[in-house]
Amino acid sequence: QVQLVESGGGLVQAGGSLRLSCAASGTIFSIDAMAWYRQAPGKQRELVAGSGSGGNTNYADSVKGRFTISRDNAKNTVYLQMNSLKPEDTAVYYCNAHIRSSVWRGDSEYWGQGTQVTVSS
Repeated sequence: QVQLVESGGGLVQAGGSLRLSCAASGTIFSIDAMAWYRQAPGKQRELVAGSGSGGNTNYADSVKGRFTISRDNAKNTVYLQMNSLKPEDTAVYYCNAHIRSSVWRGDSEYWGQGTQVTVSS
């Protein structure tokens, strides 16, 4: 009933910027939280940035001061603005969301298919 679609990935030189978008569609009663994860080759998936329903945000230490997560609740969309990109930021970035489809049920977890971000040195 719910689908997450990411966009905005691509190839960029070190020091450049990218803006990722993730739009949720389907039967949505409320979105409790949205977040961005990433997974580089040979490494475990890690939380990059998260945004709760109350507006609180958190970031991985490696991206603090460079990345910014934001939400457009009217569009059920979360963004990740990535500045001062480094080669070590290269990874597949995944959108994650906890969404309630009905007032009668608790939230369920959904994942997007991922978008590739490649930063060249």
